[in-house]
Amino acid sequence: MTQLRKTIMAVPAAQLLLLALLTVLGAGAGLGMTGWLAGIGFGLVGGAVLASTAYRFSPADLVTLTRSVLVGCVTALAADHRTALIDDHRSGLVLATFAAVALVLDGVDGKVARRTGTVTVFGARFDMEVDAFLILVLSAVVASTHGWWVLLIGAARYLYVAAGFLFPWLRGEIPPSMARKTVAAIQGVVLAVAASGVLPLVVSTVVTAAALAALGWSFGHDVRWLFVRRSTHAGFAVARPRRVPALLWSTAAVVLLAAAMLAPQRLSVLSGWTALRVPVEGVLALAVLLVLRGRARRVTAGAFGALLGLVLLVKGFDMGFGAELDRPFDPVFDWVLLRPAVEFLAASAGKPVAIAAVVGAILATLALVVLMVAAALRVSRVAGEHRTATVRVLVVLSVIWTAGAATGVQVGSQPVAASDAAAEVHDKVAAVVADVRDLGPFRDSVGVDAFRGVPANQLLTGLRGKDVLLTFVESYGKVALSDPDVDKVLADGTKRLQAKGFQARTGMLTSATFGGTSWLAHSTLQSGLWVNNPQRYATLLTTDRLTLASAFRAGGWRTVSDIPANTRDWSDGKFYGYEQTYDSRNVGYHGPSFSYATMPDQFTMEALQRNELARTQRPPVMAEIDLVTSHNPWTPLPRMVDWSAVGDGSVYDPMPAQGPSKDEVWSAPSRVKAAYAQSIRYSLSTLVSYVETYGTADTVLVFLGDHQPGPVVSGEGASRDVPVTIVAKDPAVLDRIASWHWAPGLRPAPDGPVWRMDAFRDAFFTAFGSGDRPTPMAARDPGHPVAVNQRPGS
Repeated sequence: MTQLRKTIMAVPAAQLLLLALLTVLGAGAGLGMTGWLAGIGFGLVGGAVLASTAYRFSPADLVTLTRSVLVGCVTALAADHRTALIDDHRSGLVLATFAAVALVLDGVDGKVARRTGTVTVFGARFDMEVDAFLILVLSAVVASTHGWWVLLIGAARYLYVAAGFLFPWLRGEIPPSMARKTVAAIQGVVLAVAASGVLPLVVSTVVTAAALAALGWSFGHDVRWLFVRRSTHAGFAVARPRRVPALLWSTAAVVLLAAAMLAPQRLSVLSGWTALRVPVEGVLALAVLLVLRGRARRVTAGAFGALLGLVLLVKGFDMGFGAELDRPFDPVFDWVLLRPAVEFLAASAGKPVAIAAVVGAILATLALVVLMVAAALRVSRVAGEHRTATVRVLVVLSVIWTAGAATGVQVGSQPVAASDAAAEVHDKVAAVVADVRDLGPFRDSVGVDAFRGVPANQLLTGLRGKDVLLTFVESYGKVALSDPDVDKVLADGTKRLQAKGFQARTGMLTSATFGGTSWLAHSTLQSGLWVNNPQRYATLLTTDRLTLASAFRAGGWRTVSDIPANTRDWSDGKFYGYEQTYDSRNVGYHGPSFSYATMPDQFTMEALQRNELARTQRPPVMAEIDLVTSHNPWTPLPRMVDWSAVGDGSVYDPMPAQGPSKDEVWSAPSRVKAAYAQSIRYSLSTLVSYVETYGTADTVLVFLGDHQPGPVVSGEGASRDVPVTIVAKDPAVLDRIASWHWAPGLRPAPDGPVWRMDAFRDAFFTAFGSGDRPTPMAARDPGHPVAVNQRPGS
């Protein structure tokens, strides 16, 4: 009983020793996450394999077990090789030292077994497997510097075993051979020295090649010996046929679980190559299931399946957010975006479609979790019923993953050694922690405001008596400037405005958002704070931060917001300081909607002119206007009409049916880009025509994009930059911003200044406030990721 207790405790004791050594490597050598995963995975898989046997460890086996711990450290160091741990002579020596000790102990366990009379088949097999795996890991490390041919040294035994399943005679017994033992021992020594980097590369390559040649001779000699005697070896027994439905369900369960673990965060990365990877989560889970029994195994399998279901769901969100907003899903604050998404779907495809989509999404989520749990339970049951086969599969997968992690080999630009599910969980936990930590610093930054105590009569003095129209053009981003027809509209628009006595200056701003969530850009520009997520936006609304609108209101302007996309009351307007809010319900529009856009931009501008600017005996007006014709999906689109014909909008009635359908436009990316460019041309033409028609000496038009369009137009990884333009007839207005060095006209200079959007408010207050000269605004170098006016956590 005492011997059995010692045996039972040997494996967890070895695992604890491995964990302690990994901790030392983490503190002393900077072992990264990949190394930790490989080391812990080695311990779990090895423990599972050993636990599947009922054999009691002998003293010699305990020595082999200790060697396996050292091999686990080598595995961790080798796996971390691709993350730049093994990048110098010292680090290579660390790996080689662990390998050398393991190789030296290889000669100890055999002597202990012979002296204690405990030579066993299990002990010999255990010793051989530890040796073989160490050789494989070392060959993977050396292959990264000497060439992939070195992997043949480590893979030779595994290829030999695999061939035995095809050719049964290769599984026959071969007589002991001192030459075979010597060649095998040489492999470990040569690879350890090569991994250490102590020899010149040329010398090391020659020696390693010689070792490979010797190994080839040794295997060739044994194969020839077995081939000559092949008639004396029995073949495989014929397996009992399985029921087809059970086999299909088992296969489907494995495929489903693998899909959840291997699915990438980006839809653009998904390809057929994804299925050819080995997920470390699956290897570890299989090892745990082998150790557990009965109810504990079923509960663990069910929990693992439920977790994978949630991971797959979140990955689906990641893919969607990546396709639309070019960023991953945030588990803390992105849930609030579901409502706008449903509203967009209802506006563009109809309310019944939106309702069906919501119900379908809920049912699909529940079905996904249930199906994943069922799949995990099925795999757990099969693994328990076929433990020997499961152990073999586990060993093969472990070997492939470790070799892949050490060499960094890829299939279709994706690593064979996958850890996507673990990375997903890690990233989301890190995002939650970052979101929680961000709240305090952002709240503190709200109170840091150089203009908070400035008297109202000293703010915006350079715009006294002017009507200031702050206009956001939906999705008007840098990518629009690459369209020749948009460029023509800007060039022609500049000339047309000049003919009416107007001048313009244009620069670039880096938006706080991309592809959507326009209100984040609006609040960033208005507040002078970097509002790049819904949590910051909600926090901002609870403060009394000075905005552009509230400053204009304090200075005597009538402040107006015109948001045609809104279909219900907008309480946020109170924070900004608007006296009047216009939306789709109160501007007298009786025409058709254009997908998301409830009305054309021309009608929006005409209604503002009629309701506010055409009135006599009024104070100057400051209005924020949102032009939404250029909102995704960019079809159908209206056409410009004579301003006198706009009326109640019924003139637009036939236009939606005259353009291409959404299905036609979205059938190809080139058509989507063309439709986007056409919508931008329409919105810009509307603004130019409006100024031509209604502009006066007291008109100041500030128009800018809220964000770039989504990746389908801008491409993945595109900048967040958007054009911003100030148009005025009074030369004194543009003189105030001369120090900004913005380009003349409606098009920004390619090498012009680029500010972050939160810098605009302070620059605007500085330029148009009281004082002899406006303070020059520092700008970041174009394309540089760090902008002026940095904020906490941004």
